[in-house]
Amino acid sequence: MKEIKGRHLQWSGVAKMDKISILVADDHALVREGTRERLEREEDFEVVGEAADGAEAVRLVDQLKPNVAIIDIAMPNLNGIDATRQIKKNQPSTAVLVLSAYDDDQYIYAVLEAGADGYLLKNVRGHQLVDAIRDVCAGEMVLAPHVARKVVKWFSSLSHGHRPEAAGDFLSERELEVLRLAAKGMSNKEIAAELALSVRTVQSHLGRIFDKLGASSRTEAVLRALKEGWLSLDRIP
Repeated sequence: MKEIKGRHLQWSGVAKMDKISILVADDHALVREGTRERLEREEDFEVVGEAADGAEAVRLVDQLKPNVAIIDIAMPNLNGIDATRQIKKNQPSTAVLVLSAYDDDQYIYAVLEAGADGYLLKNVRGHQLVDAIRDVCAGEMVLAPHVARKVVKWFSSLSHGHRPEAAGDFLSERELEVLRLAAKGMSNKEIAAELALSVRTVQSHLGRIFDKLGASSRTEAVLRALKEGWLSLDRIP
């Protein structure tokens, strides 16, 4: 689980000739315009559409199939939580990055359980948003530090007094190790280097983890592991 830091991160998840296609969904035109203007400064970004409400966001994602959809929580017609759920159901390969002014617990938990790949607050700096888009596009989960602390606290309370099913009943020791590193926000390449494996082997491990846990993304797999107590919270910085 990667937290946004106050610095620019080196990134190499997508080949330079490829552009990351992005949809921006927010009911405030000024926010959409400002976000689009900032993102289009990046040579490898392409904003392919804008949506003023959740229903339009779902429709445009189905139509345009962007790599990343930036979604606000409070939108008319269909809120960001329900829009995220529909987007991940219809187009699971589209990463959903929530950009919201709200840090209320119920919004954070609900949208992450709906399948969001990241949650940032609107006070995020431009370069941090850029980094987060690249990270979720590469399959990583990105949370603002304040949000990450809430998530850890929430899952800690869920597992308190609960006897979870043993991780070994679901995942091998190696798969659990891969998932633990993925929870720290490490890319497939970084995990491969850490464990002296090939990137293809790491991808295979993640594929089996998703199948076993019924997850469609790193986010879902990590949340399941946290909820069951399989990952040690103090080892996820």
